[in-house]
Formats: sequence, structure tokens, C-alpha cells
Amino acid sequence: MYQPVNYNPIFGPEIRCPHCRQWVAALTLTDTYLCQRHGAFEADPQTQTLVHLQSGRRWRQWEDNWYRQHTHPDGIRFEIHEELDRLHTQGYRATRVVVAERYRELISTFLERTTTFGRSDDARHRLYGLPVEFSGAGNAEERWSVINFELVKEPGPPLKYPYFRLFD
Repeated sequence: MYQPVNYNPIFGPEIRCPHCRQWVAALTLTDTYLCQRHGAFEADPQTQTLVHLQSGRRWRQWEDNWYRQHTHPDGIRFEIHEELDRLHTQGYRATRVVVAERYRELISTFLERTTTFGRSDDARHRLYGLPVEFSGAGNAEERWSVINFELVKEPGPPLKYPYFRLFD
């Protein structure tokens, strides 16, 4: 008996492209999705990973969102910077960054180190002026094996020059 669900990749008959968020159809009888703008993505059923065939970039999915799995420190640093900008335009400010433990070694080269009251044994890590924490080596939360970081935020000061107020 023909069962179409058995002939689609692991993420179903269509997904949102991790780059442009447009709906992308699966190629039947393959583990591939084809985006008109970004090319082919291959789904790896063993690792639950989506791989962009042209660049080799990898994504994993958590709660219907794609998270890039970084292999270079500049990638995750750029992603954190973009999210900080997005928060600012929404009227929030970040108070700290929580990074997945799996990136500790990768990003340690560009973290700023500060000491508290001159004690080097109480060194703190900072990125873009924000305190950095890691999700915890023994953290049982499955989401930290997929997501990269989380910004702890609070309402920020009002924007000095809001985009919608050009003239007073």
C-alpha cells in the first residue's frame, strides 16, 4: 500500500528554509528539501540535522525554529550581535548572555575576562560588555543540545530617535 509519509524526509513534506523562512518542499523519495533561493538542504535522519549542501552549514530544529550549529567562533558571535540589535529595536536591553555549554571551548578565545576586586580566581567572562554564563555541563535540558544561546532581557530605555517620529 502507498503511504506518502514514508517517502518524505524526516521533517515532513515541507519545512521553512533556515535562511529565508519561505516554505520549502521536500523532494519525494529523497532526504532533500529544495529552496528556490538557497538550493538544496539534506536531512540526516540519524542526527536530526539539516545540512545545506553548498556551504555545509548545519541546523537543528527546536520548537519549529531552526538553530544553526556553529563550528567557527565568528558565526555564533555574529548571531549574538544580531539578536542584541533585534532586542534593542524592540525596546529591550540584554542583561546577560547564556551560551550552550557545547560552545565553551569554541568561544573562549574572544570572551573578555574581568576580575572582581582584583581576585583572579573570581574571573568573569563578558561579551559585548554583558556577563556570559554557560548552560551547565550537566544540564539535563534537551533544548541546550540544539539552541545556541539565550539573552536575558528587560525593558530598556526609550529609543532616543524612534523611527516613526521623524518630525516634531
